[in-house]
Amino acid sequence: MPQYLDRIAEDLVQAKLENYWSGFELVAYALYDKRKVYLFNHPKFSNNPQCTYHILSWDIQFTGDTMILYEEYPTAIVNLDSYKDYEDIYSVLIHELFHGYQYIKDEKRFPDEMMGITYPLSQENVELRNQERANLYLAFLEHNIIKKKHYLHTFIALREKRTAKFEEYLTYEKLIETIEGPAWYVEFRAYSEKTSKDCDSVLTKYAQQLINKYESTSSIRRSCYSSGLFLCLLLNELSPGWMESFFDRKETLYELLIQQEGDYMENSIADVKISSETVEVVHLAIEKKWKAVEEFNKQEGIHLYIEGEITAVSFDPMNIIPLEDRLLHKSFIKVRMNNEDFLIQQPVIAHIDDGIHNINKLHLIVENKPIENIDSLIIDGVGVIKGRYKKQENMLHVLI
Repeated sequence: MPQYLDRIAEDLVQAKLENYWSGFELVAYALYDKRKVYLFNHPKFSNNPQCTYHILSWDIQFTGDTMILYEEYPTAIVNLDSYKDYEDIYSVLIHELFHGYQYIKDEKRFPDEMMGITYPLSQENVELRNQERANLYLAFLEHNIIKKKHYLHTFIALREKRTAKFEEYLTYEKLIETIEGPAWYVEFRAYSEKTSKDCDSVLTKYAQQLINKYESTSSIRRSCYSSGLFLCLLLNELSPGWMESFFDRKETLYELLIQQEGDYMENSIADVKISSETVEVVHLAIEKKWKAVEEFNKQEGIHLYIEGEITAVSFDPMNIIPLEDRLLHKSFIKVRMNNEDFLIQQPVIAHIDDGIHNINKLHLIVENKPIENIDSLIIDGVGVIKGRYKKQENMLHVLI
């Protein structure tokens, strides 16, 4: 039996959640490994008060760290095999529980994930964005009110300049910040509470994606988690009690900040010069994408191509590398083919057509040779794929 289970149940009490976020309500949650699922606080299994958690056999619903609807009820899930320390398990669980809380609060400020896939890594956008993020960080650190306002106004002016040129993509960033920033905020609070690290070390850990120019450029979606976190921290200073009405509003975190700093337009931003560092950062970010695909193709094994009408049911948006009309799903993807769902828990390239969910071809590399039947292939770790297929050297093409 995994350690920490009883400790988790003891720590996750309503009073504790209220310390992280005003009104934070506990939904169901599950910790799992390759064999078992340990399910807590689920209404379907709450008829035995002597039992802290209910043990289930693992199935494909429990994949990644996320929030799912298990038996039609919001359930935060965390993979125990991904973490060693209690503070990591606990804080990530708090993060996913907050997504469950968003669900029951009927949160609607979700982004169009396609914007993240097509996000432009132009040198001008990256230059402005990284200057913007540096000013956001400095605004949080600064104690002098005049200097703090200067950094805040510069941050806002830089963002408004980007909005004028890249409006759809700025909408995407603001919405990611609004959905994931608060989840990272409660994770930050929970981690700070449980770790033995000092405050500066914890802040450095969570600021990395904000101030590291390469990290923030090569992982656009994830980098919005940290800018969202620091918007939350600044709102705590500028508008105490802002959380209480957060789910009753339509504004993004950024728009809430602007409401506190209405005179920002005094600080206009002239045309910026592209630094040599930005040129290098953009080059490295693009190169990273190509290298990931090259490394994928260099794997040993049998190249399997599945072509036809395929729908992406779920995936990990934090672990997708976009490249033209292809998406490299690094961790997992769940797809629907022939009216059946298949979980592929390995790197796979999806060729997309008219949207992130519409796939016309999957490319994966399998270690073991598929078992061939007349009208199907049995693929180790995937299942039975029905369709016509043909072999060509070290490749298999399946038409479903």
